[in-house]
Amino acid sequence: MLKLDLRKELKYLYAPSAKKVGIIEVPCFQFAMIDGQIETGEGPSTSASFQEALQALYGISYTLKFTSKLRKENPIDYPVMALEGLWWVKSGEFSFERKEDWLYTLMMLQPDFISAEMYGEALQQLRKKRGDNPTLAKMRLETFEERLSMQIMHIGPYADEPATIASMTAFAVEYGYRRRGKHHEIYLGDPRRADPAKLKTVLRHPIEKTS
Repeated sequence: MLKLDLRKELKYLYAPSAKKVGIIEVPCFQFAMIDGQIETGEGPSTSASFQEALQALYGISYTLKFTSKLRKENPIDYPVMALEGLWWVKSGEFSFERKEDWLYTLMMLQPDFISAEMYGEALQQLRKKRGDNPTLAKMRLETFEERLSMQIMHIGPYADEPATIASMTAFAVEYGYRRRGKHHEIYLGDPRRADPAKLKTVLRHPIEKTS
């Protein structure tokens, strides 16, 4: 059986330095994705729709993994990749300080060999197990490309991210870049189990030269 070590191959994207901001070129990948909005007065940890979206993404990702691993012809095993989130608000650039409903796209990277047909079959399997949940219908398999970006590893509670984001903004200004696109978080720890002080989250922002 062929085994893909995606975490090792993509280490430069998923294990950046926590001490300094780095610049990378992010290729085009395909993801299982789902869009949503945090309800007014709620947060990600208390939003019912957000939790349903999480379950759907993990469900399709593990179904695809085991379908690939157990197929009779050309079985391939690979690790399920980390949960990622794109965040924004309707009025413009995402900020923890903005008192607006947060919009999001949650996504999990899928290997290149996962086809639309394989995704459709896995979705049908998931529906048989969980019923025709409306959240499953909102998911899609789609490519996403960020290209030139800056990123850093944030270690600590999510509430402390603004300080790390501020250092990224200062880095961009110093080296003649400006942010573009959506605020991107990659979750390497489970907040339900990990010590908040040790949580690891990759923060990534697409950038472009100011001139």
